[in-house]
Amino acid sequence: MKRFALVLLQTLVVLALALAWPFLSRRDAWESASFELPWLLLGLAIVPFLLWWGTAGQDQRTPRLRIGTVLPFVTGPRGVRAKLRDLPGVLRAVSVALLVTAIARPISILRDERSDDKGIDIVVALDLSGSMRAILDAKPGDLPGRITLPRGKRLTRLDTAKIVLQDFISRRKTDRIGVVVFGKSAYVLSPPTLDYHLLSELVGKMTLDVIDGSSTAIGDGLATAVARLRRSDAHSKVIVLLTDGDNKEGLVSPQYATHLATSVGAQISTIQIGNDDEVDVEDGFDPLGQPRYVRRRYPVNPELLKWIAKTTNGEAYIATDAQALAQSMHAVLDKLEKTRFEASRGSFEDLFPFLLVPGVVLVGLDALLRAWLLRRFP
Repeated sequence: MKRFALVLLQTLVVLALALAWPFLSRRDAWESASFELPWLLLGLAIVPFLLWWGTAGQDQRTPRLRIGTVLPFVTGPRGVRAKLRDLPGVLRAVSVALLVTAIARPISILRDERSDDKGIDIVVALDLSGSMRAILDAKPGDLPGRITLPRGKRLTRLDTAKIVLQDFISRRKTDRIGVVVFGKSAYVLSPPTLDYHLLSELVGKMTLDVIDGSSTAIGDGLATAVARLRRSDAHSKVIVLLTDGDNKEGLVSPQYATHLATSVGAQISTIQIGNDDEVDVEDGFDPLGQPRYVRRRYPVNPELLKWIAKTTNGEAYIATDAQALAQSMHAVLDKLEKTRFEASRGSFEDLFPFLLVPGVVLVGLDALLRAWLLRRFP
């Protein structure tokens, strides 16, 4: 009974000393702690067995020799080391308890941090009609990134728009961006999202053959973009219309689509790609496999685009080259009022190191005591 009380006292003292540093370092954090892997705490069930195995159980495993009298052992070891013979077993049991608890990964939600993030909801309506095959040459420094083209290959209006749009997406941090494409009809490529990586990949995979590009339905493209902003809770809602033609098709007129935009509080900024001049258009390949170009003229309607922008308090731009297109895209954001989104973020802290360190220290101390001060001999 006396030995049991001593083992219990040693266990409580070792446990208190081991937990002193974690408690004093993160007192408030432990009050709100939770476990990421709570089922691992079932491993604590082996701790009582280890405590018995390293103390009383060890005596049962010690070899014995029967002798006629025990009088010669009356003067045997009775000092401090004899009383502490169970300490290594206590250290091992407590260390396992700490390590098992650390593996269960305790974490603490210290506080809710609130920050004001500025952002807007943007939908880019991109023209994918056949006229986007026209060439829009760019100098090496006009476009972001390192563009490498095959010999004889020139950038089309769509190629340039994709590069500029991907750069536009990469520069955003808190703006939700969506993309609508339109030709003869309009389609949603992506609703407004913060997943810029996925959005950039989707933009990069766009081709002129993905939809019917035989005509241009500006009204349908704008109406589809407005539909993606209808339920937006952002204060600033913006549609960026990139087109190189005039409205010739569609179920919704550009005028009515503009009215829908004003009804949801969306601004429309228009970017006219190219003008009414003749341009080179890729038209198949020659016998040597090189692209062949022909001269064509595609009609534009700058008055319509200016009216759309003016009616919705937006801006109208004309981009006749790649550099102007990039500058127009970035000028759109410079003129917009930022919306503040109040974001609540939980501040998490991993607490397992505060249990792992004393657990490892106790393992080392156990090994040291067994090999040095408290060695047992049969």
